[in-house]
Amino acid sequence: MQYFLEFLGLMAVFSIFIVVPGADFAVILRQSIVHGRRAAIMTGLGMGFSLLFHVSYTILGLGLIVSKSLMLFAMIKWAGVAYLVYLGIKSFREPGFKVNEIEVTEEDRKPISARKCLGMGFITNALNPKPVLFFLSLFSTLVHHDTPALIQLGYGIGMATALVAWFAGVSTFFTVKPIRGRFIASGKWFNRITGAALVGFGFRLALARAAD
Repeated sequence: MQYFLEFLGLMAVFSIFIVVPGADFAVILRQSIVHGRRAAIMTGLGMGFSLLFHVSYTILGLGLIVSKSLMLFAMIKWAGVAYLVYLGIKSFREPGFKVNEIEVTEEDRKPISARKCLGMGFITNALNPKPVLFFLSLFSTLVHHDTPALIQLGYGIGMATALVAWFAGVSTFFTVKPIRGRFIASGKWFNRITGAALVGFGFRLALARAAD
């Protein structure tokens, strides 16, 4: 039950975190518009594999950090809270989805292989500072360092599955014109709601840490 509640808390923040538009979202959006749903879904799958890469180095590194310096560990936790609030404010101020800024050339419209889509998704997510900062700071804040590595890996698989499912949904939204139109129209409010939720999570985590 302890680990189940910990997982729910982690997923509550992560589910809001992944829907905030960023580099991954922009790539999925472009793949959907340029190459279609299949290419976008395969790209999202590559991002899911990359997420497991982030989970792996986080699990291996956190134990070492805790054993060396509790102060450093606490600093990483507070950096996560600050980043959560920053990301929420940034998202709240975004005007909407920048679909009109996507330029499509004849070169872009050439068929793209599933392998290339997987690679593009993996590299995009692996080099994206957003998941890197999440796992180095927020994962540390939300998951107790005494939680077994195997359980943490299970958390990572659940998060990767959620990420792939979300981007599969986005791929569908942007390849069905009526749904795409409504999704774009709601972009401003979508960003405001997710931004406010992230700020709320940030303050909640800050208060929880202060009370410990």
